[in-house]
Amino acid sequence: MNHWTGIGRLTRDSELVIAKNGTEICKFTVAINRRFNREETDFIDVICFKKLAINCSEYLHKGSQCAVSGTLQIGSYENQEGKKIKTVQIVADEVEFLSPKGDKPATKTAEDQWSDLGKEVRLEDIDMIEESESEIPF
Repeated sequence: MNHWTGIGRLTRDSELVIAKNGTEICKFTVAINRRFNREETDFIDVICFKKLAINCSEYLHKGSQCAVSGTLQIGSYENQEGKKIKTVQIVADEVEFLSPKGDKPATKTAEDQWSDLGKEVRLEDIDMIEESESEIPF
């Protein structure tokens, strides 16, 4: 049995391309926190075809949350230097859009709320809460 399911957020906008034979292909990467160590993140490449590809390219943008269900596909190719490169991706059968319906695509600004998605965070980098804010209100 080859079945994969995961929920995560897109690391960048989805990309739609049209193959030479006219088939629509959408590619995107989903960041998924690990189950038992929420501080570690896996980046899963996803590909889908035809009508699903068109819908994903229209509704999935950087930061969008989605559930992906499909099959794991492992392949390889030879790069320009002659080195064999292994590829791992999910071929999506279903993609469910989990972000609210009115969500707009993430804007490309310096204040992008998803710019640190998947980056390591150190405790020293986090601003400490002021004492007045740390009091529990009950």
